[in-house]
Amino acid sequence: MLLSHEKEQRLLKETRKRLDELEKLPSLHKDASISQMLQSRGISRRDFMKWATAMTATLALPASFVPLTAKAAEIADRLPVVWLHMAECTGCSESLLRSDGPSIDSLIFDYISLEYHETIMAASGWQAEENLESAIKKHHGQYILMVEGGIPSGSTEHCLTIGALGHTGAENARKAAEGAKAIFAIGACSSFGGIQAANPNPTAAQPLSKIITKSVINVPGCPPSEKNIVGNVLHFLLFDALPPVDAFNRPIWAYGHRIHDLCERRGRFDAGEFVQRFGDEGAEEGYCLYKVGCKGPYTFNNCSKLRFNSHTSWPIAAGHGCIGCSEPQFWDKMGPFEEPMANHLFQTAFGGEGADKTSDKIGIAILSAAAIGIAAHAALSAIFKDKGE
Repeated sequence: MLLSHEKEQRLLKETRKRLDELEKLPSLHKDASISQMLQSRGISRRDFMKWATAMTATLALPASFVPLTAKAAEIADRLPVVWLHMAECTGCSESLLRSDGPSIDSLIFDYISLEYHETIMAASGWQAEENLESAIKKHHGQYILMVEGGIPSGSTEHCLTIGALGHTGAENARKAAEGAKAIFAIGACSSFGGIQAANPNPTAAQPLSKIITKSVINVPGCPPSEKNIVGNVLHFLLFDALPPVDAFNRPIWAYGHRIHDLCERRGRFDAGEFVQRFGDEGAEEGYCLYKVGCKGPYTFNNCSKLRFNSHTSWPIAAGHGCIGCSEPQFWDKMGPFEEPMANHLFQTAFGGEGADKTSDKIGIAILSAAAIGIAAHAALSAIFKDKGE
């Protein structure tokens, strides 16, 4: 974030004031503070500040915000969170709930006031339903709502029925959204419908934004990085406001760049060095995966920077192309995942045409006109490579 000195100082002052006010609120955890919890897990203050520095950079904030990011994390237990599960695989929750070497991100999220989360709560049956009702009532207007999973709608809304009272997922989502201060759709399913909404979509599954009337911040991915989830909580703590978003309501700080722009194999792409088939010599040499279906040129996310598995790797590093899981309707538009995008047919007002041809006609409405340049660049690079130029 590029700010003038005056704007940066003013924002720092406003943020300090907000955090000081939050700090005065009672912790929703009575056993120990987040700082004490991290210390008990063997995380030193030095390691914590290194994490705060990395998170500040991830949020695209100036370095002067590092102490404030650290403070926001330390008082995150003042912020109640209600997490609802809809039609999903719980993979987004698993992105946070790591049992093997949990990161600072997941530890902080584990320790915030998670008022309701079906996967990890001890209560079940009527007690669980009572917990949800109680959390919504007790923290009305103050809690963050996070929703995971697509939501059946219309005449098939009953396909997702929750609890003894027979409430549908859509009903629970609408009720929880009414009293929420901020709402986040976590994962591809909640953000854009996911596989539940893929053709033929028998349950008429919809993203959260189509079920409720309030503004929703989408945090897509299958699953999204834990930092993309925790980062939004920290942003809200810091500024008491939702982050700036792109055309699909995704936070720009997390989804502002294409996978292709920051890919470690980008140099191979520019040099015309492509894997032709999985397991060939190019695959062994780490060549670009575009010709075996990588959707990196069409996908906006920060996977290459944050990575997965304790930030050690990600699909492209492991040898498989990006499947475009943070894009709308990726199950229908991006598959088959092992074929180049330029060969795909899209059913549009222009009929069934290849991705590049379609984008040439209607531009960003389908894939962005950049797809043309990407395909042309890839083809020309390969030609020059074959000629030895």
